[in-house]
Amino acid sequence: MNAPANIPGGPAAPCITLASGRRIGHGCPCFVVAEVGNNHQGDMATARSMVREAARAGADAVKFQKRDTSALLTTEGAQAAYGGPNSFGATYGEHRDALELSAAQFAELKQLAESLGMVFFASAWDAPSLAVLADLKVELLKVCSADVVNVPMLRRVAALGLPVVLSTGMSTLAQVDRAVAELSAGRGGVVVLHCNSSYPCDEADIALPVVDQLAQRYGLPVGYSGHERGIGPSVAAVARGACLVERHFTLDRAQRGTDHQASLEPDDLALMVRMIREVERAMTVTEKRVTPHEAAMAVKLRKSLVAARDLAAGTVLAPDDLTVKSPGDGLSPELWDAVIGNSLTVDLPRDGQLLPAMLAMPVQTGEPEEQDDPDGVEDRNSAAPKATAGSVPDAAAGSAPESPSASLSVSVPEIPRKAGAA
Repeated sequence: MNAPANIPGGPAAPCITLASGRRIGHGCPCFVVAEVGNNHQGDMATARSMVREAARAGADAVKFQKRDTSALLTTEGAQAAYGGPNSFGATYGEHRDALELSAAQFAELKQLAESLGMVFFASAWDAPSLAVLADLKVELLKVCSADVVNVPMLRRVAALGLPVVLSTGMSTLAQVDRAVAELSAGRGGVVVLHCNSSYPCDEADIALPVVDQLAQRYGLPVGYSGHERGIGPSVAAVARGACLVERHFTLDRAQRGTDHQASLEPDDLALMVRMIREVERAMTVTEKRVTPHEAAMAVKLRKSLVAARDLAAGTVLAPDDLTVKSPGDGLSPELWDAVIGNSLTVDLPRDGQLLPAMLAMPVQTGEPEEQDDPDGVEDRNSAAPKATAGSVPDAAAGSAPESPSASLSVSVPEIPRKAGAA
């Protein structure tokens, strides 16, 4: 099913550039977000520590949540009893208030995050909270899954004209269509995150292929907001094209609160960031090719045609006359059919490598074309003989002429690079 005509579609949109110069989108390094949320427990010292730990782990951004209880909850909802081990107040309103940080505290945390090279942003759960973030001049906004269907809020966000990250948990495609259309009116750019709003989310419910579906449907940068306990699905999402990965972050999973068990501790976050950067490097080459280091390894591990026993000049080679043994710097076993039935022009002792000059009829060795080193430096194994299909060592004199049309070479494109990728 295609996206409605009033929202973007087709090829992936270019990267979104934030005010700080950071970029999010296809072809850019994955933007890793440490979602602090309310895991600071309403304590500013904890919030500062979390920002520092996120920076140490290699996160690109820290994200918080901002709520105004009186604007968010009805009187009845605020006064509802809220007990249990994760409660920070006798009523739900008191619980929510206990977890809030002030606008001034947000300003301090923003300054701290930016001094550490990270982007600071937050999700606003109501209109007064959105006004706080606008006054702070954040460069990025988040629309939480709870507000995918909140049309008035979507329009307020769009009116600010800032880049927006949209989570899509608890939502149908039709609901996401409407939200994307509303936010796209702001012209700041939209990143659509696949998300399952279960805390924690079972791996069987994650549905990672939806990352591809969202990318094809909207033609916008897509990402993944993960609530699983581990890190495997979050890393795999990058291989599927996620340009932003957001994970809840905590200093200690054993702390009181519902989000901690679906959050990553500092060491886990750092490991996830390293694995994401490894995946990015592993995706820079997009076509099958033989790398220079593989070519050198092939000399050692592949095999050449050699005599199975002492053979006299004039022998018409039969299958029992030859075998294959390492190293792979002689005639390749690929040429078996071309060699059988050919005649030797010289004596060949047992285990002696068969060379083109030893054959009465020429054999096309099919040496591949020279390949450029993708790193722009000379291969550290360049002194080793080239290991190619049917390659001939330099010592072989009078090798048979080659026909370019019969070459077994494969052209190798230059490796594309992502700016700033680790």
